[in-house]
Amino acid sequence: MEHAPMHDASGAPRPVRGLLLKKLCSDEGMFALGASVARVVQLVDSDDQGTHSLAYYVLSDVALTQKILRLANTPAYRTAGGTPVTTISRAISLLGFDNVKTTALAMLLVDTLANSKHAQAVRVELEAALCASLVGREMARLSAYQGAEEASIGALFKNIGPLVIASQEHERFREIAALMAGGKHTQAQASQMILGSTYDTLSAAILHEWKIPDVIVRALSALPPGKQKPALNRQEWVRQVVSFSIDAARLLARKQGPSDPDGLALEQRYGVALNLDQERLQQIFATVRRDMAALLDSMQLGPQTEVEEPTADGLPNVLLLATMNGDSREQEGVHPSGKPFNARELLLAGVQEVTQIRATPHSKANEVIQAVLETLYRSMGFRFATVVLKDVRSGQYRARIALGEQYAARQAGFVFPLPSDGSLFHLAMENDADLMIADASAPKIRDLLPAWHRTLLPDARSFIVLPLVVQGTPLGLFYADRAQPAPEGVPPDEASLIRALKGQVLVALTPGNG
Repeated sequence: MEHAPMHDASGAPRPVRGLLLKKLCSDEGMFALGASVARVVQLVDSDDQGTHSLAYYVLSDVALTQKILRLANTPAYRTAGGTPVTTISRAISLLGFDNVKTTALAMLLVDTLANSKHAQAVRVELEAALCASLVGREMARLSAYQGAEEASIGALFKNIGPLVIASQEHERFREIAALMAGGKHTQAQASQMILGSTYDTLSAAILHEWKIPDVIVRALSALPPGKQKPALNRQEWVRQVVSFSIDAARLLARKQGPSDPDGLALEQRYGVALNLDQERLQQIFATVRRDMAALLDSMQLGPQTEVEEPTADGLPNVLLLATMNGDSREQEGVHPSGKPFNARELLLAGVQEVTQIRATPHSKANEVIQAVLETLYRSMGFRFATVVLKDVRSGQYRARIALGEQYAARQAGFVFPLPSDGSLFHLAMENDADLMIADASAPKIRDLLPAWHRTLLPDARSFIVLPLVVQGTPLGLFYADRAQPAPEGVPPDEASLIRALKGQVLVALTPGNG
C-alpha cells in the first residue's frame, strides 16, 4: 500500500517530524528521560571526582543502584575472590567508568520505555539499542582511537528514533515495518514516507532536543552505501562504529554469526574501514553475547520468547520486572524510619568489601571513605550522609563527600569552626564517642545542636555521629540522618559492624597507612 505524505487543510506538506518532536518534548516521561540522559552524558571521568559524581547519580535512584550492583555481581564481572560488590564506587572500579555510565543510560531507556503497552516491539528495539552499545564498547576497546564513551553512547542512541516511535507512535512504527517487510523499501525510505524524516534524522533531532553534545549527535548520521573506507579522523571513525554496532546488533538478534550470509555482508561493508576479519568478528560476537546476557540478567530481563503472554494491563511479566520500580520484596523490608530490616546483613557485606579494598595494593584513603559512606547510607536507610574532615588552613571542619537528598547544598553548608563550642559534634569528637540519636527532637538533644545544623537540616529526626580520632587527635566525623525518628535503634551487632567500618577508615587515615 502506497503512503502519500500527510498534508494540512491548505494542501501543504505537514511537518510530521516537528509535530512528533513537539509531542515528545511535551510528554512528561520523555522530558524526564531527556533531562536524565543529558545529566549522565555530561559526567566526565576525572580522577576521584568523576567516580564520585557518577556514584552520587546512581545512588540517588534506589532501583538503578540495585541494577548496577546486580551487574557487578554477575559471573562475567565478579572478582575472582568471590566477595560480593556492595558499593557503587566499587562497581565503578570493577566495571569501569564508561561502562557504568553507558549502562546507567541503557537502564534509563528501559525504565522509561519498557512500560509501553506495545511491549513486544519496544523490547526488540530496546535489545537492539543495548546490544549495539556493547558492540560499540568492544570496538572502542580494540581500536587505536580513545573513544570508548562516544562510540558506546552513540551506538546506544543510534536506535532511539525507532525505539521512541515503537513506544509512542506504534501505528506508524507498524506501517514502517510493513513497508520494509514488502522488500521494496529500505528503513530510511519507509520512515521518510511515513514520518516525513528518516529514523536517523529523527534520532539526531531527539538527541539535539535533549542537548546531547554534537559529537555524539553527528555520529548518528547515516553512512554512504557500499563498502566503507578507513576513517580520516576520529569523528568519522565513531560514526562508522556506531553504524556497524547497530547492524551487528540486528544480526545478533537474529542469532546469526559472522560466517552467515548477512555476517559476510557485514564484513564486506565494514571490514576494511574498521580492520575486521572473520576471526576478530567471531571474538567480538562472543564477547558481546556474554556481556549482553549479563546485562539482561542485571535488569531482570530474561531471554525473550517467541510469544509472550500479556498480563491484565498488557505488559508481559518479563518486562514488569524491568520497570525500575525496584524489588518489591526489598522495599517492604524497612522500618517506618526507612532503615532496612536486613541492615545487619548489608553492613556485614559492606565490611567485607571495605576490608578487600584496604587489602588492595596502593588503596587510597578516599576510596575507603567513599565505600564506608556508601555502606552506611544504603545499609541503614539514611536520607543524607557525609564525611566531615578538618581543614586547618580555613580553621574549619568541612564536609568533603556527601550522598543523598540535596547532597550538594547540604555538603556546602555542613561547615563548623575548629574551636570547640560545646555542641554535640565537638563533644562527640572530644570524647571519641559514637552517637546514635533515635529522636533528635528531644529537648536535651536539640539544645546541643548548633544553630547552623538546625538551619541546614531542620527536619533531621534521627542521626548518627561517628567521630574520627587518630592518636588522640580529632580529624573529623561521619554524619548521617533521616527525616523520621528511629525508635528501633541500633542493636549491638549492628553497632559492632559500624565501628568496624569506622575502624577501616581510621587505619587508612593513620600516617603511613593511607
